[in-house]
Amino acid sequence: MTRPCDAAFAIPGDIATLTGGYIYERRLLEGLRALGHDMRHLQLPASFPAPTPAEMAAAVAALAAEDRPLIIDGLVFGAIDTAGLARVRAPVVAMIHHPLAMETGLDPARRAHLYRTERDNLQLARHVLVPSRHARAMLTDRYGVPACRITIARPGVDPARLAPSPASSPASSPLILSVGILHPRKGHDLLLTALAELADLDWQAVIVGNPWDRTHAAALARQLAESPVADRVTLAGRVDAGRLERLYASAAIFALATRYEGHGLVFDEALAHGLPIVSCATGAVPDTVPAAAGLLVPPEDAPAFAAALRRLLDDETLRTRMRDAAARAGAALPGWPETAAVASRVLQDLAGR
Repeated sequence: MTRPCDAAFAIPGDIATLTGGYIYERRLLEGLRALGHDMRHLQLPASFPAPTPAEMAAAVAALAAEDRPLIIDGLVFGAIDTAGLARVRAPVVAMIHHPLAMETGLDPARRAHLYRTERDNLQLARHVLVPSRHARAMLTDRYGVPACRITIARPGVDPARLAPSPASSPASSPLILSVGILHPRKGHDLLLTALAELADLDWQAVIVGNPWDRTHAAALARQLAESPVADRVTLAGRVDAGRLERLYASAAIFALATRYEGHGLVFDEALAHGLPIVSCATGAVPDTVPAAAGLLVPPEDAPAFAAALRRLLDDETLRTRMRDAAARAGAALPGWPETAAVASRVLQDLAGR
């Protein structure tokens, strides 16, 4: 049997950061090590994709010194200086969760710069790992990457550790759970607007998310304070794994009014916990959320989002049917060892060449 090859994984900042992308890469690194790969973790500056010139130079030097097949996180890969990347002699695998130019809130000049940089850098990658069919199509259609150089390594999901217990008593209000970093792309502002239209119904809501964008997090707090349903919504911020598991178990509906997703790990988590989903038909969401388990509305449409939530809150039979469909879909999702096995084959192929 061929020995698993040595490789390296370049990731900016703290690998324990609570975002879907960091969780994916941490689990992938652990999974590759479990398969026998000697994986070197290169911790690059946390400021990517907007490093200082000194941080850019340090990142280029670290990458250029590497002699193993090298996976580079998308926050770095899409922003690293192209001339600097060309100095890297090790075979490079780009890990693209979604193109940086697709981020919400960029000014036109910044968006154009990121698009050109990522497009040019992709020409230097031996291979590309993406989490979804949508991400692969984005790179082939808009960035000119041949499909044969792209592999989908779908994120894994852990089974639910607690049995579902929504509305455990007749007096319980249905819990609407939203999970996503506090960043404009996640659409928590749209969710708060939608919830304000449901004051006549019985429900509670919790929004869990690391305050990634402090300015946006403060704006959300102000919006909630002025909302007519402020007493029924909790901005929980970052929570530990135990509390998040309890929230998933007690929730009746998962809701994320996202503006764009390259995959959306939280949707898999919601399915694994048997939750019907309300979200937006954008990016990879339609591929990730089965039609029988979710109601998807146009992005940026708070009234439509409110109407979808109202439909689920009003119709317990529909909610039960969608919950059962979500549980079936969740049971069929891959685990993290399968994700690692896909990436392992890519690395082994590069090492073999």
